[in-house]
Amino acid sequence: MKHFITKTQRVAKLCEVLCVFVSFYMLSCGMPDDRFRLEVKFKNLNQGDFYLYNYRNGTKDTLHIADGRCTYDVEMHDTTTYVLMFPNFSELPIFAQPGSLVKMEGDASHLKETSVTGTPDNDQMTAFRMVSNELTPPEQLQQAEQYIREYPSSTSSTYLLRRYFIQNVTADYPHALELCTLLLEAQPTNVELVQLHKQLDRLSNMRNDKPLPHFTAKDTKGKIVSDSLLHSKVNIIMAWATWNFESQNAIRQLKMVWEDYPRDLSVITICLDASPSEGRNIFARDSLRWPNICDGQMWDSPLVSKLGIAFVPDNIIINKQGRIVARSLKTSELRKKAQEMLDAK
Repeated sequence: MKHFITKTQRVAKLCEVLCVFVSFYMLSCGMPDDRFRLEVKFKNLNQGDFYLYNYRNGTKDTLHIADGRCTYDVEMHDTTTYVLMFPNFSELPIFAQPGSLVKMEGDASHLKETSVTGTPDNDQMTAFRMVSNELTPPEQLQQAEQYIREYPSSTSSTYLLRRYFIQNVTADYPHALELCTLLLEAQPTNVELVQLHKQLDRLSNMRNDKPLPHFTAKDTKGKIVSDSLLHSKVNIIMAWATWNFESQNAIRQLKMVWEDYPRDLSVITICLDASPSEGRNIFARDSLRWPNICDGQMWDSPLVSKLGIAFVPDNIIINKQGRIVARSLKTSELRKKAQEMLDAK
């Protein structure tokens, strides 16, 4: 393990040196101050489509690859984190800044080795991923924490906090809160971190066997929805988004269980899209009939904050007495847990 830490630190120091050259390049590349450009080049891929998700505003764009290349050029006024979704459902973070040109190069047959370069955050994250590909999950977790503690002012550290310490069914929320506090001290005006800190604080205190907080909201049809609707044998709140493949799969799995137990299972979903119409279209297409809440505020939604939702897909299972039985289960575990409770006498 000592060799691993030394290797990681060596890569980080190399990135710091590269940042000087990257900064010089950014100043000379001629990009307008209010635009961001992503240039993509892939070997062994003639054409195809990748989804590019904007984590800040909950929108998604499609990158159309032709002859192994494409360019994504947008107006930008603030630092933004993108997540590129590959066809195999793996993801690749891209950190965008106004006035920056970022290059992504890879091989369709070796997606893990894709590089993203052009800014300090992207260079450092690429170095992190290349080392991480050779590590076990526990080592990856240690590497991620080391990175966060070494670069608390970095946008990429916020991504790693979510990816490794929050979006995990075995997440240690008090520890995640500790790391979030470290980042917030380095970035006190970061609105995303302020909101995430509040959510983690709630998650740390909202554990199993605790009562579900009372809430009231309007669904996408304009009807009032509250926790009073959750009085069945098994009750599930699920956070999802149209831009997240896994959450849509979770919705489909939940529908199959609900169709078998319509009287004993109550469901309320919370859509994290920026536009309520996106979720309505999915519900109409899949003939889903339970309440779906989408206020368009995404992570700033009062309900999302109140329930401690910090990622998608996320879920909370509540028993008939209104107490939390489990939360943040993987899709397969969620279905298994619901089935066990429904079949219990």
